[in-house]
Amino acid sequence: MWQQVYDPLGSPYLSALVAAIPIIIFLLGLTVLKWSGLNAAIVSLITTVVLAVFVFHMPLAASLSASGYGVLNGLWPIGWIVLMAVWLYRITVRAGNFTVIKGSISAISADQRLQVLLIAFCFGGFLEGAAGFGIPIAICAALLVTLGFNPIKASLYSLIANVASGAYGAIGIPVIVGAKQGGVDPSALNAEMVPVLQIISVFIPLLIVLVQDGLRGVRQVGWVALVIGIVVSGLQALILTTVGPELVDIVPPLVGLVILALICMKWQPSYIYREENAPALEHESNTSFKASEILKAWSPFLILSGFILLWSVPAVKALWGEKGLLAWSNIKIQMPALHQKIEQVAPIVQTPKPMTAVYTWSIIGASGTAILLAVLLTVVVSNISWKEAGEEFKGAILQLWKPVVMICLVMAVANVMNFGGMSSSIALAVAKTGFIFPFLSPVIGWIGVFVTGSVVNNNTLFAALQATTAQQIGASPNLLVAANTAGGVVAKMVSPQSIAIAAASVNMAGEEAKITNAAIKYSLALLAIMCIWVFALSFIF
Repeated sequence: MWQQVYDPLGSPYLSALVAAIPIIIFLLGLTVLKWSGLNAAIVSLITTVVLAVFVFHMPLAASLSASGYGVLNGLWPIGWIVLMAVWLYRITVRAGNFTVIKGSISAISADQRLQVLLIAFCFGGFLEGAAGFGIPIAICAALLVTLGFNPIKASLYSLIANVASGAYGAIGIPVIVGAKQGGVDPSALNAEMVPVLQIISVFIPLLIVLVQDGLRGVRQVGWVALVIGIVVSGLQALILTTVGPELVDIVPPLVGLVILALICMKWQPSYIYREENAPALEHESNTSFKASEILKAWSPFLILSGFILLWSVPAVKALWGEKGLLAWSNIKIQMPALHQKIEQVAPIVQTPKPMTAVYTWSIIGASGTAILLAVLLTVVVSNISWKEAGEEFKGAILQLWKPVVMICLVMAVANVMNFGGMSSSIALAVAKTGFIFPFLSPVIGWIGVFVTGSVVNNNTLFAALQATTAQQIGASPNLLVAANTAGGVVAKMVSPQSIAIAAASVNMAGEEAKITNAAIKYSLALLAIMCIWVFALSFIF
């Protein structure tokens, strides 16, 4: 049994700085050196293993097993989900549905500032609540490109929009895990999420408009963006505090979509904004479609939503649970030299705790399988042959293999940093800042999601640390666990996993640096606002 070492250099800040080198290399590789995401991930992984073994004294066999664990999780469920989502999108394009989809969206509004709010903010929010795992980024970015948006801008808008929904993705699991790992009352944490995140979420649609069209956009359609932000965030807060986090991203985005459509029926901006490469307005405005044509064109995404919601129903999920009829479809593998071979120690945990490393290949229960069924049903109801569907599947594999490999390598980096104690080393150094810690609390969450790509994994790693530190400095544990979650959501904009998914969905594999450069300043700006806001709240709660 190897016990993690959090301060191998005898200085918590120096140890944390060394632990952060893989993150720094990855960011510099994408933003300054303009490496491809794949090359940046390879260099980061090699660096991580070397530092884990020779500085943090992690056994070599454990570091290799942790890398393999990350690769497996990158392939399934994440790679499986992305592959199925892109395959569905390609089939929709092949079937010729996007002419109707574009026309139906233009019928609501030809103004592409409002189209972004419809697709990336409202529809994307719903997809995040139903499935998570990058599905809203993949689907919405691809949809926006088809509407004529620049691929980098389409990715950027989808990533920013995800800030308002990422904390509650996949049926509220991030917040539920945060409460469990932090040892705080779930209802109290739900209530604390409102001032920490929901007040900021109100302005996310306005930020999208500002990024898209500057002050002109704010003057012309800012009031609509603010109304939608208030409606969606307000409903999220209401459901969060009265029901719980499970439906926070299901109902409010759909209500926001309906209200936005109703507004557009009665009002349109005097200036219709169009992206540079968008189809000519005259062409779209002269096109009308029957209701049956619109329904058929949108059917792939309606079918997708139906299957994803079905997979989230507790009674259905129980089928592939431990005692369910489909439990056989979960193949579990205990990672050699890793599972319960490493102990977390104080101050991360009060008593030494063995870390589990069991890879579960959930063949039926994975969200990607739900999307596969949506794909198969879409082929049945669409004007496309099985041969054509197979061709699109091959095309999806060719489009995605590099991004999926990148995701696997990034997950390997995350696992080595996690099991090697490097992520905890960074968090502990920040935690030593005393009374100013609430200001830096969201930074820990940002680092956690940047490394792991997941708000759930971030809360698994650091919710207990946030709660323990809060008790030591006299702050609210609920506040800091909420801050950990909110800081993590902001990091999803630039986490390598999100960037790889966005690049793959808009066919920009190998050009992840361009998307990262576009998103990083907004992620850091929102993080700075979050830090100041949480620090101010720490004097109230």
